[in-house]
Amino acid sequence: MRWARRASVWPASFGLACCAIEMMAAGAADYDLARYGMEVFRNSPRQADLMIVAGRVSQKMAPVLRQVYDQMMEPKWVISMGVCASTGGLFNNYAIVQGVDQIVPVDVYAPGCPPSPETLMHAILTLHEQIRTGEILQRRTVGRPSAIDPQQSPWTPDVPVAVRMGTPK
Repeated sequence: MRWARRASVWPASFGLACCAIEMMAAGAADYDLARYGMEVFRNSPRQADLMIVAGRVSQKMAPVLRQVYDQMMEPKWVISMGVCASTGGLFNNYAIVQGVDQIVPVDVYAPGCPPSPETLMHAILTLHEQIRTGEILQRRTVGRPSAIDPQQSPWTPDVPVAVRMGTPK
């Protein structure tokens, strides 16, 4: 079961800024995400189980991002691509969300400004390893509330996984 989940992760593209160009390059012929079973970026959240948030998220885009995440089927995963998506980057103002983990639970962070396609592929391999070992599914069932109340602060994972540069485990 885990092998099938790991081998058929279909991403939903949520490209918002310059990181989206690098995300598109990762799907092109030079890097070829098809070898990981990710041939097509899905435009419908009901067909995807991985959301790659690439770029800065504005306050106006945050409810849309949450709606797309809620429409995805379980199990679903999120990769935060780039420093703007992860922490707000150099945009420390009222209009930009200071970290997408305030809106949706992030499973893997891909650092960089913008991160290279190799960094995104490393983040995907890190996610594949977590799916293979079952670690990510255990964390979701143990530490997550059954329903996220919008009046309370959004849920974030207890121990987020940052992508380490170098070879994967």
